[in-house]
Amino acid sequence: MTRNLTIAGRLREVLLNGHWIANTNYKEQILSVSWQQATQKVDNLNTIAALTYHINYYLAGLLSAFENGRLEISDKYSFDLSQMKSAADWNELVTTFLNNSEKFANSVEQMDDSIFDRPFVNEKYGSYLRNIEGVIEHSYYHLGQILLIKKMILQSRS
Repeated sequence: MTRNLTIAGRLREVLLNGHWIANTNYKEQILSVSWQQATQKVDNLNTIAALTYHINYYLAGLLSAFENGRLEISDKYSFDLSQMKSAADWNELVTTFLNNSEKFANSVEQMDDSIFDRPFVNEKYGSYLRNIEGVIEHSYYHLGQILLIKKMILQSRS
């Protein structure tokens, strides 16, 4: 199997349909919470909605960089989620996240293997491979947070 297929599979594993590493994935988790749960604050932790927005921010930013060769995102804006006031707001974020997840995995799947070793946008950012693997690792990190926050929310209601 070539690297593009392997890496795209790993992306789909964490974002859309896998169970191997975490026994779940983003899609399963975000589709199983209401907008009230997604926006519920637990202590000083981020909300599930904020974490979903955060990962989507990077997916969208890297997708844009894949297309135009410019990285136009900044970490300082990665949690700038607008206030959610309804289920429609949450559903819009979920839909955007799932669409970007699939687009991102498809983009990686279409990459020639030689691209993975090339510098990503600027040499200071490392290679394409480093950045794409970073998305996978970053996503698992925050997926773990989502699972813990969800558990805390459900326990507080019982």
